[in-house]
Amino acid sequence: MTEIPKNHPRYESLIAREKIVSGVNRGLTSQQGLTAQGRGEAFDYLIGEKTIASAEHAETAAACLLLLAENPVISVNGNAAALVPKELVELAELTGSKLEVNLFHRTPERVKKIVDELKKYDASCVLGENAEPLLNLDHERAKVERDGIFAADVVFVPLEDGDRCKALTEMEKLVITVDLNPLSRTAQTAHVSIVDNLTRAISNMIQMIPELVLLSKNELWEVIEQYDNKMVLADALEEMKEHLTEKQNELLGIDPTPKGPTPEEVEEMEKRAEIRKRVLMRGADLMME
Repeated sequence: MTEIPKNHPRYESLIAREKIVSGVNRGLTSQQGLTAQGRGEAFDYLIGEKTIASAEHAETAAACLLLLAENPVISVNGNAAALVPKELVELAELTGSKLEVNLFHRTPERVKKIVDELKKYDASCVLGENAEPLLNLDHERAKVERDGIFAADVVFVPLEDGDRCKALTEMEKLVITVDLNPLSRTAQTAHVSIVDNLTRAISNMIQMIPELVLLSKNELWEVIEQYDNKMVLADALEEMKEHLTEKQNELLGIDPTPKGPTPEEVEEMEKRAEIRKRVLMRGADLMME
């Protein structure tokens, strides 16, 4: 990996790029994954490269769903394996989820490499090598394991494509996704869409789970019942609009902050008000005379 100074203003983004490139070189990630990373990075620019409040709300709902699920499964593709393998293993352990490799550009060699990558971080069991075409799809992502995604009640599919997300929801599974594009089919099809950078999203979920496990099942369900995915997506779009407007104002040198009058202007206005008051009173006196 290229040495990137930590004081670089876009350090985290550049590190993610390097991880994806490394993933391609090691056979974990397809070359198409480079395009997907670039597209996500563009949307991250639009949202200000930060976790917005609605995304944090979605991450909380997602963590609650994984904790409540009877058979949760975290689906892992090449980009996810390159970016957050250690964190995915930790999230699986904290939520009692299975890990399953699922790829669009699938080869047995790539599946094996991703399985081995996750096991490097002490994943106890990684599914995917014995997958069968069980989903109603005409490509390689139809292949899932019977005891994994096929049997799951909740599926976490970060960096997903829309047709498999749709196929999973049609099987009445609850689907969680991470997608920086709130307009994508995936984001609009999933039950919980986290509009955030994958690295931030997984890290946030890991940090909040120790507190969430202290809640009762009823309290966890309350969080989920208050969740509205359409509102989350609408808020993400609003955040993007506001961020773009802010940047536009900076370029044009516009200060949108409403300014109040100066003390001198206040004094002048008070003088004018007093003069006006006297004139009106004098006018009333003349009328009475």
